[in-house]
Amino acid sequence: MQSLFQILMLILDVVWFFIIAHVIMSWLISFQVLNLRQPFVAQIWNTLQRLLEPLYGPVRRILPPMQGLDLAPLVVLLGVFALRIILVNNAAAFY
Repeated sequence: MQSLFQILMLILDVVWFFIIAHVIMSWLISFQVLNLRQPFVAQIWNTLQRLLEPLYGPVRRILPPMQGLDLAPLVVLLGVFALRIILVNNAAAFY
């Protein structure tokens, strides 16, 4: 059961990394440091969008419109941290 705990923690770490990469990349695109006309940049952006939209979509439907400010990544990150805390606090159940 310890391996299940470690796998769940690994998945949460990977999700956290993808969300941070997506947020940083969106800032770089907004400030025109990165250009979506470059195929490699567009491919990474589209991949991150397809991976994270199932997580962001339900959160965006619940949150009120914030006039251009997308808080869905922040809410999902808080959810990931909350899941990590729950898993760590209940780690004894996995042993």
